[in-house]
Amino acid sequence: MLLAVDVGNTDTVFGLSQSGDWEYIWRMRSLVQENESHYESRLRLHFLEAGLWFGDVETVVLSSVVPAMTPVIQRMLRSMFGDDIIVVGPDIFPELSIAIDHPHEIGADLIANAVAVITRYQQNCVVVDFGTALTFTTVSKDRKILGVAIVPGLLTAVKALFANTAQLPEVPLVLPKTAIGKNTTEAIQAGILLGYEGLVKSLLQRIKDELGGECIAVATGGLSSIIETLEEEFVEIDPRLTLDGLRIIGERLSA
Repeated sequence: MLLAVDVGNTDTVFGLSQSGDWEYIWRMRSLVQENESHYESRLRLHFLEAGLWFGDVETVVLSSVVPAMTPVIQRMLRSMFGDDIIVVGPDIFPELSIAIDHPHEIGADLIANAVAVITRYQQNCVVVDFGTALTFTTVSKDRKILGVAIVPGLLTAVKALFANTAQLPEVPLVLPKTAIGKNTTEAIQAGILLGYEGLVKSLLQRIKDELGGECIAVATGGLSSIIETLEEEFVEIDPRLTLDGLRIIGERLSA
């Protein structure tokens, strides 16, 4: 079995794969103040409830965009599964090159996303990841990450509005029927969700134009299905894309 671990700013996701299928996916809050014992006890409980044994895990792949948590999760994984942990970085997958100014600045999750789409598609592709940040990773048909665009994620934008304004509440992420909000909740939903709809469409179109029009788009991330009106922009919406990229990396390096 292969264990993929994706440490994000909001959640840490653990995916257990066998023969290419995801048997279990578990999520934990990413808490930088916690030590490895906290995460180990939670993961041990998941294994116990699933009737699994740690020795069944042959390959462990780690992606992290939270530097403070990376050594904590590494120590936890080594304690449970041994020292041979694959940590994703810019040089981890020889078939993928990173054509940006500072390759070590790119997030490990974006590398995993790129690996997943170059394996599935042989054409220019933009991966739109709806997470804590909303990212647009452009990957060319000749297997290069050409660059990235980053904006605050949907939930991040709502929380920032709530935290920095005296009279605006935190609202659910529900797509409104109209852009003309009749109350505070509808007004925020219209501004954020319909605003992001326009943002995503505009950025995708600009990227496609810069690539000569030959480009597809794939969506991933926990909020990838929130804005239903964007579905036609994507050839696929796959919340497990990052985990699949980690699985592919792990399978190639352990073969």
